[in-house]
Amino acid sequence: MIEIRKARPEDAPQIWEIIRPVIATGDTYVFYPDSSEESMLAYWLAPDKHTYVALLEGAVVGTFFLKDNQLGLGSHIANAGYMTAPAAAGRGIGKAMGEFSLLEAKRLGYQAMQFNIVIKTNERAIKLWQKLGFEIIGEIPEAFQHQLYGLTNAYIMYQKLKD
Repeated sequence: MIEIRKARPEDAPQIWEIIRPVIATGDTYVFYPDSSEESMLAYWLAPDKHTYVALLEGAVVGTFFLKDNQLGLGSHIANAGYMTAPAAAGRGIGKAMGEFSLLEAKRLGYQAMQFNIVIKTNERAIKLWQKLGFEIIGEIPEAFQHQLYGLTNAYIMYQKLKD
C-alpha cells in the first residue's frame, strides 16, 4: 500500500536519490542534468512549496510538491512537480501521488491546477494526467532542449478542481 505524507527534513537524502536519476536523463524536467544536490533540494523543499513523499513498504519511492502557479492574483491556481524513483516505475506511485495532490490542492484552497511545461515526448505522464482529468490547453513550440531529440514542444495542462 502506498502512503503519502508531508516531507520531513530527514527525507532529503531519499528525495535526492529520486531527483538525481530523473534529471540525469535530460528528457522530462527543465533542470540541468548535472544540477547539484544542494540546488535541487533547495528548490524542491523551498518554503514556497508544500512537499510530500510517497512511501512503499516504508521506503520513499516518490515525491511531489504543490505551490502557487503565479504570485498574487494568480495564486488561486496550483502548480506541481512529481518524480518517482525509476526502480519503482509502473507500480502506481505516480497515479497515487496525482490523485492525492488533486485532493490536497483543493483542501489547500486552490481552484484549479496547471502544469506549465509537460514535455510532448513524455507520453506516459501525458496519459496519466489526462486519465486524472487534465486537458491540454496549449502547446509551446520548441520549449525544451531534449537531450536526445533537440528542441521539443511542451504542453500546458489544466484541470479545474471539482467543488
